[in-house]
Amino acid sequence: MPTPRLELETTAYTFDQLMHQDSPQLALAGRSNVGKSSLVNALAQRRKLAKVSSTPGKTRSINYYKVSPWGFYLVDLPGYGYARANHAEREKWGKLLERYLRDCPSLKGLVLLLDSRLPPQTLDINLVEYAQGIGLAIIPVLTKADKCRQRELNARIAEWTKLTRKKPVVTSSSQRRGMVALWNTMLEHMGITDKVGLADGEVADKNNRKLPEAAPAGEKTVAESTPAQADTAGTDGISSQHQSESDTRPARPRPARRPLSHPVQIAMPETDPDVDDDDAPGDCRA
Repeated sequence: MPTPRLELETTAYTFDQLMHQDSPQLALAGRSNVGKSSLVNALAQRRKLAKVSSTPGKTRSINYYKVSPWGFYLVDLPGYGYARANHAEREKWGKLLERYLRDCPSLKGLVLLLDSRLPPQTLDINLVEYAQGIGLAIIPVLTKADKCRQRELNARIAEWTKLTRKKPVVTSSSQRRGMVALWNTMLEHMGITDKVGLADGEVADKNNRKLPEAAPAGEKTVAESTPAQADTAGTDGISSQHQSESDTRPARPRPARRPLSHPVQIAMPETDPDVDDDDAPGDCRA
């Protein structure tokens, strides 16, 4: 079974930089305190590939992680739902993300991260409805499952299954729970028949294997990327030797993406104390 590898290949700040990427993509989106950076690190079995900030909404770049050996991209979008940025900046990023989700021809789906501790939030529901309205497939993912009692977790699973029409993948970055299931769900969605096996330190054996602190020589991390680097970084397509037979068949056409009558909102009142860190304390809230 192949071992997945994530590498930060380029960082985008403008719509043109987003649209020149022509390799298959999965967008990774969620509220600014949902634990997105921690999830990226857990998927990569690394600690510092994506910077985990104690300030929600701090990241405002769009990071392209190349998934080896299959060659598609996980596109890490800025977190939404935190109002510390000024209105003009929030409006700019809202329009950029809306155009990307609607108009990028190589975008194959939206991996939507949802906090297990919270019942469905308005902004998350709006994004689900927006994606459904433009014919964009959704992969729902519950994060921070270790911070919930099983009763609350079951409630979240039922709520989001009804809203997204798919059962969410349940994950915990701190316990590395659900990483194999998420990898295999994403591969299946991309039409790839390979399966990822259980890695050392996965929740099944609870060995809590220590992850390497530093990136391999010559490899970038999010903290090291700059706007200048984003202009020059290149991309590659999926290697034919790793494509499944289904990749060679014509893709099923999806409905034409259309704009909604209202823009995607990426801000909310500045009252949420949570941080984008799976190690932060917190309990399920009804």
